[in-house]
Amino acid sequence: MITHSSLDNFYQRNGAQLPEGSIKEIGHFNVFEAEKLFDKKTGTRIMPYSRREYYKISWLKGKSRAEYADKVIDIPESALLFATPKIPYNWVPDDGNQTGMFCIFTADFISPYKAGSTIDDLPIFQPGQLPVFQLDELEAKEIEYIFRKMNKEFSTDYKYKYDLMRTMVLELIHYGQKLQPMSALSATQNATERISSLFIELLERQFPLDSLNQRLNMRAAKDYADRLAVHVNHLNKVLKDTTGYTTTQLISKRVVQEAKILLKQTNWTIAEIAYILGFDDLAHFSNFFKKQTSFPPLAFRV
Repeated sequence: MITHSSLDNFYQRNGAQLPEGSIKEIGHFNVFEAEKLFDKKTGTRIMPYSRREYYKISWLKGKSRAEYADKVIDIPESALLFATPKIPYNWVPDDGNQTGMFCIFTADFISPYKAGSTIDDLPIFQPGQLPVFQLDELEAKEIEYIFRKMNKEFSTDYKYKYDLMRTMVLELIHYGQKLQPMSALSATQNATERISSLFIELLERQFPLDSLNQRLNMRAAKDYADRLAVHVNHLNKVLKDTTGYTTTQLISKRVVQEAKILLKQTNWTIAEIAYILGFDDLAHFSNFFKKQTSFPPLAFRV
């Protein structure tokens, strides 16, 4: 399931403590030792497949894998992973010897007047990148040193410690941008099946529409491609290969299915049904429904 994970979700799930004092003016930042945190609900360190509302830089030590919509990256030992709110993923440990550290921060923490550019302008956070970098022994020691120093300074009362934290975050980003990204090792077929499955799941999560206060907002193929962090042409190809239908055709088929249910099982007006299905114009909905079913909505309802 693709979920959204806010900062509050993160702290509640891991039973972690929010930093003391207000840091609204500078954005949010915190640093953790990975082995000291685990999901309070599941009792594991498996991170759910979600789109996080914050950025994350992780130093991972131990065999694990990072799973994205269209790729799975195996991590045999030590790696540096960068996560952005734009790209959902999950991280799965493959053994019980997981250690490392990570920091989380919001875009406000790395703002233009503090860093010279917006964080999404940096190459490492661009869509289509493989933001996982394998580290050799020397590189792992250098990354660990930065994280240990970050963790130590964060616990001090130094007046300018957040400026220092920001400098170290940028050091990690630039370190990563100089490294060679790891290869996506999953088979093409597995990646294709994964995207198709995630799309169907995301589509089905838009339904049912059982209240006039609801409205279907994701109507276009690009809406789904953006949520899955893949190019719309790639999503189309995957779905055509696996289902025989394009993204738009699958969305239309599901919208028509819901329209039929609402027409038969509610007393809502056709205009109301059209609106909650995402149509701003009644005539547009009527033409769409007739094209898909050969019946106008009113005739189908009778």
